[in-house]
Amino acid sequence: MVSDLKIAILNGYPKTSRERFDAANVGHPHDMYADFLRRYVPSITLDVLFIADLGTALPSGTNLTSYDGYVWTGSDLTIYHTDDERVTRQIELSRAIFAAGVPCYGSCWGVQMAAVAAGGEVRKNPRGREWSIARTIRRTDAGRESLLLRGKPDVYDGFIMHLDEVVTLPPGATLLAVNDHTHVQAIEVKHQKGTFWATQYHPEYNFYEMARLIQARAEPLVKEGFFDDVDAVQAYANDMFALAAHPDDPALRERFSVGPDIIDPEIREAELRNWIDFLVKPSVRR
Repeated sequence: MVSDLKIAILNGYPKTSRERFDAANVGHPHDMYADFLRRYVPSITLDVLFIADLGTALPSGTNLTSYDGYVWTGSDLTIYHTDDERVTRQIELSRAIFAAGVPCYGSCWGVQMAAVAAGGEVRKNPRGREWSIARTIRRTDAGRESLLLRGKPDVYDGFIMHLDEVVTLPPGATLLAVNDHTHVQAIEVKHQKGTFWATQYHPEYNFYEMARLIQARAEPLVKEGFFDDVDAVQAYANDMFALAAHPDDPALRERFSVGPDIIDPEIREAELRNWIDFLVKPSVRR
């Protein structure tokens, strides 16, 4: 069994956005992925690359095949803004990783990256923001057979925060999960020599981290009509913090209409374990 994996976590947020995360006490997604990976593969080697920063390059002495896998975080950039070099250089990197044949996993920005880099299309979701919890995600027939979604129930919830959606799947893509707000919730993309597993929702998040993100997004959530005022957002986030601290509290579970599929990390993080077990480890060339 391979135990000494080397993974690169590709943070898609630009520096100014990461600084806003720090100022607002919001968790960084690369840290969430790193936490999972170190728990699941204690001997793992991780590099974090801030690929929206134009000066970022692979560490000295490495190339694309120096890594056993790449993880793509979310981003607040817009992938169809092709006049933004912070976007286009990431798409070019994704295409190069496909060509190199190294497995990828990504959430949110990651699913959009998987689609666009292989020839698909992303646009603004006409139904508006999907936030907090993506409800009633359903495995497709292909999803029921997919190794990515092994261990997930046929219908489940997931943490989410996005405005855009994949509207056209690229050649070589398989749709694995859908819901009523965002048709493409999980896909597998086979392109050139590579495979990219991706979800629009966030298996790396938990209630504590989503509560931090929601309170930091209070103004847009009010502006978009989800809450009457910032105090109402904070009250919602406080209840979510309480659920994070007391996941078995029946009143808090009822408050958010949630169950084990999003509370239990064995189910919530299944996609991440499956990516390591069924895509990364079998592809290691050692």
